Amino acid sequence: MGRYEIAFSGKLVPGAQRELVQANLAKLFQADAQRIAMLFSGRRVILKNNLDEAAAEKYRSTLERAGALVEVVSMEPEIEEVELAPPPEPEPQAAPAQAPARADAPGRLKVVPRDEYMAAFVGVDAPDFGIAPVGADLQDARPETPPPRFDLSSLSLAPVGSDMGQAKTPPAGPPPDISHLRLEESR
Repeated sequence: MGRYEIAFSGKLVPGAQRELVQANLAKLFQADAQRIAMLFSGRRVILKNNLDEAAAEKYRSTLERAGALVEVVSMEPEIEEVELAPPPEPEPQAAPAQAPARADAPGRLKVVPRDEYMAAFVGVDAPDFGIAPVGADLQDARPETPPPRFDLSSLSLAPVGSDMGQAKTPPAGPPPDISHLRLEESR
């Protein structure tokens, strides 16, 4: 049992007037003019989804009578069937001088197909990354970085307390005269 959705992108039934269709949809959906204007923005809008075939057809015909062309789209995903290739025939063993180095070399992975799907990976040349023991350091060792060299021979230290040219703050002025002020208690 398929499920369907109703999509509208602003298209009208041939011969329908836009203002009349907007009024019909406003009455049908009981919506204000702003929401109806959003329907006619040109973008594809899903009006209703998860409908069975009969309900989707009913919505389509009702909206078509109102003057709007809608799409009824199946919500079921299309499943593409893929036929798997048969596993390749085993190659006869060649002489050791002609044997491929990738399968016999240490640290290389030799893939043996377990089913038809894995048969596609037989010819893959891949490194065999083993599993390190717990606590092993997997980071490559970095070379020791020498400390930077600075030439400080032209610098000297001034004696403690010497003037290094800082801006001095001006002395504070005399305190303000407050002799004419007095305090009274308020009741």
